[in-house]
Amino acid sequence: MLPLDISAAINAHSFPLLKEDKELAVVYERLRKLDPAGQRFALVLRDTIDQLLNGEVTGRYSWEQLRQTEKTHAGSMVEINLHREFDFDDGDATDYRIGGIEVDCKYSQQFGSWMIPPEAYGHLCLLVWANDSRSLWSAGLIRIQPEFLNQGKNRDLKQTIKSEHRKRILWIWHDAKLPENVLLHLPPETRDQILIKGTRKGQARVIQLFKLVQNKRIGRGAVRTAAQQLDYLARLREGQGRARTVLREEGILIVGPYNRHRDIARKIGAEVPGRGEFVSFSVCEAKPHHVGRPCIELDGRLWVLAGSADAPEPGPRLPKVTADEEASEI
Repeated sequence: MLPLDISAAINAHSFPLLKEDKELAVVYERLRKLDPAGQRFALVLRDTIDQLLNGEVTGRYSWEQLRQTEKTHAGSMVEINLHREFDFDDGDATDYRIGGIEVDCKYSQQFGSWMIPPEAYGHLCLLVWANDSRSLWSAGLIRIQPEFLNQGKNRDLKQTIKSEHRKRILWIWHDAKLPENVLLHLPPETRDQILIKGTRKGQARVIQLFKLVQNKRIGRGAVRTAAQQLDYLARLREGQGRARTVLREEGILIVGPYNRHRDIARKIGAEVPGRGEFVSFSVCEAKPHHVGRPCIELDGRLWVLAGSADAPEPGPRLPKVTADEEASEI
């Protein structure tokens, strides 16, 4: 009998794998219970890629801009960051113990290129793939057997899984949505207007980011890359010359990953930021011809999302975010 409820996984492919390997079924169910929608997993991958890019220091926004040594280090960083996020137990022969079962973790930017060492033989492997250009990621489980692997040609005898044996991978999440690398997917001319080559003014870059990229979830990695400063959040706060104050005068609000901000975005019909994300959008005071549009009351007046025919006007102040709220959500 299979442990717990695994009905979401049972289909013509997965049922035999789960039935023949009870440990695989236990690990699968444990991961699904820890992260039913894969949101935590996706954020770990997003944050790990941003950590590698180190945009606040380098200004980089693309995997292709990384050095080969940094790309090689990606697997270790994914393994470490997943360990921290889910607080897995340490394995003896592998990276983790999940549900009391030894599990190794292998990451590859190129699908199918997971490098499997001899010490993983007989153990379960958590195979992770993420592609920033396609904004997709996958994670699955397989029990490694030597006959599943191509012959290794490198010194440490690491091998890849033969294509015909990839069907034995039980996907926990497959081609799931990776939080978008906003700067990477912008038109080059828009990205150039934001990054403003030759200037050291991070504040100006952050203002441009939220002015040019509206009603779209912008992750903290993009903000860090634009700011290129460790105190990137300071570029967003209220204050003379700072993004929220400057853009509010143009009718543009910046909401963050705080409950009150999310509620405003939801009620007015804007994109709602997730954990570690921000969204900007233009507003105008509600007028008779706006009847029927979603609206929100702020500063004692009703506001709606501004349309292309609405003239810009100064916007309202957002509810003040406390230091505790900021620390808990970012």
